[in-house]
Amino acid sequence: MKPKAPPPFDDEEQACINVIVETPKGSRNKYSFDSELRILRLGKLLPSGMVFPFDFGAIPSTLADDGDPLDVLVLMGEPVAAPCLVQARLIGVIEAKQGEGGQMERNDRLIAITEDKNRSPEINSVKKLDKKVIEQIEHFFTSYNEQAGKEFKVLAYKGPESAVKMVKKAHKKYKKKSRSD
Repeated sequence: MKPKAPPPFDDEEQACINVIVETPKGSRNKYSFDSELRILRLGKLLPSGMVFPFDFGAIPSTLADDGDPLDVLVLMGEPVAAPCLVQARLIGVIEAKQGEGGQMERNDRLIAITEDKNRSPEINSVKKLDKKVIEQIEHFFTSYNEQAGKEFKVLAYKGPESAVKMVKKAHKKYKKKSRSD
């Protein structure tokens, strides 16, 4: 019997999401969780000098337009071992397009933050992040896509309400697909 995936939200109030961290902060290896085999798969190796700026993973029991669980970048002080289930609070979404050869498609990036006694509690939106952090995230996704011969263009920054709506929509899509399988 296949183990049940955790729900996308960690609590009834939907204040926190569950994230399966696949690629730890500082890694050049891009991993993805293989839900059939229940192991991590090595996707690719980033070029020398390029690393993930924060922990990167997926929200379980969601289905994005690309057929995979929703991706999320988790801001926290230290990297965690992968795969690791982390509870985090959504602070927003970077709405973006990516593609190649003029064929651009939406590929938004959710941003979450873990509760940390050493971090200022007023960080409740991507718009309240330090400008250098935002630039670092944008630069990473732009460079990451360039390495694959793709373009990455930021369209807008939206707050936590938009991010929560995105997760709810992707969870409904996941449940609908699960029922039809």
